[in-house]
Amino acid sequence: MKENKLADMPIDFAVEIIELVKFLKANHETIISNQIGRSGTSIGANIHEAQYAQGKKDFISKLEIALKEASETGYWLELLHKTNYIDTLYFKQISEKCTSLRVILIASIRTAKSKL
Repeated sequence: MKENKLADMPIDFAVEIIELVKFLKANHETIISNQIGRSGTSIGANIHEAQYAQGKKDFISKLEIALKEASETGYWLELLHKTNYIDTLYFKQISEKCTSLRVILIASIRTAKSKL
């Protein structure tokens, strides 16, 4: 069976974000944890919603929203790193996953737009 990165990666990433939020809340950080919790889990939700889009334009729109959420999540990760809530090794690891999601989303959006 062929692996579907666009379906599988966001779920794995969301699980990691949820674990990060638990860690942040245990360390009494609520502002960023709430924001990254929303944006980091929203990526997969929008991708999932795109599977049931009402046409090509709606599909593209959902993927573009997912891309924006991934970009926002990258910002929160960088802020967490710069404020020493997460160390450099963890930041690089999770940030790389976030970047991979963005790359896949950009490619998927370009492909879908080329078929309009």
